[in-house]
Amino acid sequence: MDPDVRLTLLSGFECAFDGRPVPLAPSGQRLIAFLALQDRWIPRSLCAGTLWPDSPEVHAAANLRSVLWRLNVSPHPLVDTSRSDLRLASSVWVDVHEMTRSAERLFVAAGPHGEDDDAALDVDRTSFGADLLPDWTDDWVMVERERLRQLRLHALEVLCDRLTVARRFGEAVQAGLAAVKAEPLRESAQRSLIRAHLAEGNLGEAVRQYRSFRQLLHEELGVEPSPELEDLVPIDRLALSG
Repeated sequence: MDPDVRLTLLSGFECAFDGRPVPLAPSGQRLIAFLALQDRWIPRSLCAGTLWPDSPEVHAAANLRSVLWRLNVSPHPLVDTSRSDLRLASSVWVDVHEMTRSAERLFVAAGPHGEDDDAALDVDRTSFGADLLPDWTDDWVMVERERLRQLRLHALEVLCDRLTVARRFGEAVQAGLAAVKAEPLRESAQRSLIRAHLAEGNLGEAVRQYRSFRQLLHEELGVEPSPELEDLVPIDRLALSG
């Protein structure tokens, strides 16, 4: 049986064979990460130009060949190659792909034509709270990091809302808190969290969350919450303006 090959990109880079981390040179890590994030066949010229943008084309191509040669001596193939293209080996499990599939399943279940799918709620929420390769500063990484951040935030909000409907309030609040922690100024995340508190009957928690968010908005942006958020909290019954 082939060894289990797992690639972790959320929170940091790690490649492991059968549970044992395998050290890879930084250039090898970047090639593997780039191919994993593209998740398709990529022209060799595009790989070389992206990973070595400041090098002449001939030098970038030579660098790519060198990296591929070093990766070929690993105990399990990480890259599928053709004459002109490369892709991550299909046998490699990637945490980003798993997180994306979980998010997409949530979106489908929550969509207008979605069906009840309780299994979609049983996801690993820790993956929704982790940034992509947080210490890497490559342009292509930062673009993917923001795309995945938005995907994670939407997934956490949907998860919070669906768990609230399912009356799994403790889990709903945890999902909402994770979304708020990831982006405190995101009002849609605040709304999901406040709805979870209200559905559980915790008016005081909802009010505290509203007050905290309103103060943060005022201090950071000089604006007030939207009417949609204000309508969630019974302002007419509580002295929230003080």
